[in-house]
Amino acid sequence: MGNEPVSAYVDRRRQIYCDLSDRVWGTPELNFQEFRSSAEHARMIEVEGFRVLKQIAGMPTAVGGEAGRDGPVIAVLGEYDALPRLSQVAGITAPQPLIQGGNGHGCGHNLLGSASLLAAAALKEWLAQSNLPGRVRYIGCPAEEGGSAKSFMVKAGVFDDVDIAICWHPGPFTGVTTPLSLACVEAEFAFSGRAAHAAAAPHLGRSALDAIELMNVGVNYLREHMPPGARVHYAITETGGIAPNVVQAQARARHLVRAATLEEMWSLFSRVVDIARGAALMTGTTMSWAQVAGEANLIGNSVLEQLMDETLRRLGSPGFDIADQAYAAAIQTTLNPADIRSARMNFNLAPDSGAALTEEIYPLGAGSPNAIGSTDVGTVSWVAPTVQCRVATCAVGTPAHSWQMVAQGCAPAAHKGMVFAAKAMAEVAAALYAEPYLLRAACQEHADFRANHPFKNPIENAAQLDLPTAAPN
Repeated sequence: MGNEPVSAYVDRRRQIYCDLSDRVWGTPELNFQEFRSSAEHARMIEVEGFRVLKQIAGMPTAVGGEAGRDGPVIAVLGEYDALPRLSQVAGITAPQPLIQGGNGHGCGHNLLGSASLLAAAALKEWLAQSNLPGRVRYIGCPAEEGGSAKSFMVKAGVFDDVDIAICWHPGPFTGVTTPLSLACVEAEFAFSGRAAHAAAAPHLGRSALDAIELMNVGVNYLREHMPPGARVHYAITETGGIAPNVVQAQARARHLVRAATLEEMWSLFSRVVDIARGAALMTGTTMSWAQVAGEANLIGNSVLEQLMDETLRRLGSPGFDIADQAYAAAIQTTLNPADIRSARMNFNLAPDSGAALTEEIYPLGAGSPNAIGSTDVGTVSWVAPTVQCRVATCAVGTPAHSWQMVAQGCAPAAHKGMVFAAKAMAEVAAALYAEPYLLRAACQEHADFRANHPFKNPIENAAQLDLPTAAPN
């Protein structure tokens, strides 16, 4: 076996992957439109000598690479999609868009995908030098931000032969991601009525907009009777027009339903559909709905979580310096001090101590059950044992999906956190290759869970994705 730890292979590549992250930061693209970002990843995959995987699950912006021989398959998952209307100049401490109304990497996915590919590339070389059986697969996943791409990948069988899945997420803290997320389903509800003159003959009209409004009122009354932690959000996507003297004949709304488990989520969603039917009945309109996305809740794996926690603590910290701390402290002046204290408390850290950039690793199992969202990694976790870590890349208190997150996305501290995350993922995978009993234990725990918990992919009933085939002009 080779004498060098896999982290050494990460270090030798750190600058080219920091550059990759910055290039992706500079071309922020939305769901399923990540053509430039995925092309950057594809070029690096080719340079590293992987067997190139393109259009995974039929998605033009899903790319990957595989290397190794025989043995277990460990997949390292990457993302590179951005968010709308978060364009921001890098490295400053005030909101200032680069492009008015433009996109921005407000969730740090420029770092996420780059670190994951860096980890996979280091593992590829380490496996070859160590002469161990095993395959490493990088899977570049588009459209995590509301597109549920990984759920569609699961449906297409992309993870059927994966033994272990590993990923990470940038943010203000470092530690093992507690397997808490909400299962969700997103659907579009369309109402069709009859147009009429709103003054001369309103009795002849059947208002689709009235139906939308009544549906939303009904959903809001439902909130009192939802399970603890469940959520419903909505947006009206079509109002039927801008003329108030016309009874609107067409209207649409999207509803996003979340709950702690798949079972609770489907039960709550069926009630939302019933409310939509009631709104159509009250207004004399017709209603149809179509699912557009969905994600399962995360399933934990104690074997992998313990291994990741031990690895993070052995690696130590990203090694932030005085300049990193100074910029983070300046960012914190734009935040609410109470939110900074609350953020630390959510991860079982002392509220009024610690630097602007934390070097601490929060305790295993920490995290507030009241401050969780959804992720399509959850769907993967039902079909393959999965572990994630968080790594500090920005000031404590930085909210996700904010201009502050975008501003810090190219900072030296972000690069240091990104490289640290790559080392953590690579070291965990290396341990699983070198110590097969750990891999077997993780797989057995997952099998035992699945034996008692049936799985229905939350996008099983979703329509086929209508994906762009080329970057928009």
